[in-house]
Amino acid sequence: MSQDPAAAAGSVDPSSVDPSSVDPSSVDPGSVDAGEVAKFAGLARDWWDPEGPMAPLHRMNPARLAFIRDRLAADRRALRPLAGLRLLDLGCGAGLLSEPLARMGATVVGADASAEALAVAREHASEQGLAIDYREATAEALLAAGESFDAVLALEVIEHVADPAAFLAAAGALVRPGGQLLLSTINRTAKAFLMAIVGAEWVLRLLPRGTHDWRRFLTPAELKHLLRRQGFEVAETKGLVLNPLDRAWRLSDRDLDVNYLVAAAKPG
Repeated sequence: MSQDPAAAAGSVDPSSVDPSSVDPSSVDPGSVDAGEVAKFAGLARDWWDPEGPMAPLHRMNPARLAFIRDRLAADRRALRPLAGLRLLDLGCGAGLLSEPLARMGATVVGADASAEALAVAREHASEQGLAIDYREATAEALLAAGESFDAVLALEVIEHVADPAAFLAAAGALVRPGGQLLLSTINRTAKAFLMAIVGAEWVLRLLPRGTHDWRRFLTPAELKHLLRRQGFEVAETKGLVLNPLDRAWRLSDRDLDVNYLVAAAKPG
């Protein structure tokens, strides 16, 4: 499901989405926000357009993948650095993160509550010759099914769920002992409001207006507190910073003002 110039996707008025495309009664309630699911269902066909509403995600992917590789790979220089790992891309949308994870050697399960996004994900993966296990499921449903993973990734997702604590509880329970939970989201700062909402949505129109609700953003301290409550040890935090000159995203040790990533380890 996964942004401003760092957010997890574009947004449309849920009333403009075909009512048959999202049936809230069919979605495991848990931490899912059916209105947010409807937003992203309306964008499914444009997910892989690098100049479309998901353009920020396309540009963010290299930095995000570098962070994931460095956290999970035994040998980051290997041709397939994630080989041997079973990963869950939670809120995978149409597979923008799942596909490069599979190319890096991981066995990938992509889960999302949007059937429309998953249909696009399956079609695109098939065209690329990639075997990715896409499922219309929530974290709660996967947990009930007895699933477990070496790492769970939820990038640009937590700001779109109904209950962040419940979401992290379910996502964390899916991580095997000794595994990791990797998250990215937007900080709740004045700078984030100006850049992610006023700038990206209202002025530059990089994203449809209404993609984000500033009140849903979590500060790094708040997110780390929630992770520790689930028994995780926060291992690393990095900022994601946009270079306005080349429009590339880079990892930062200091600037967490807008976008940031957190890696947390589950004791073995």
